[in-house]
Amino acid sequence: MRFMMFVLTDPVPDEPIDDSDVDHWVQELDTTRRRLLGDVLDPSEARGVRVRAGERLVTNGPIPGATDTLWGFDILECADLDEAIDVAARHPMARNGRLELRPFPSS
Repeated sequence: MRFMMFVLTDPVPDEPIDDSDVDHWVQELDTTRRRLLGDVLDPSEARGVRVRAGERLVTNGPIPGATDTLWGFDILECADLDEAIDVAARHPMARNGRLELRPFPSS
């Protein structure tokens, strides 16, 4: 099963993380081929796009008023939801941010 894992900041982190912790998580999952793709996203380059009453509305940056920011993503290949949860729980941002898993069909 494939899962999209969204990596979000959290206004109340548990503990600071070291970039090398994330690098170790990435290397382990890349080696075992459970991480198919992933990257960090630049919130300063974000654009919100909506159409209301036929008018295109574009905003700069993350959604105004949001308490957390989408920081990155990973696409995981796991046997089931339980394995995906285990993988996500080992990600350093599980302690410093929030992770959201969403299953999607394999192509």
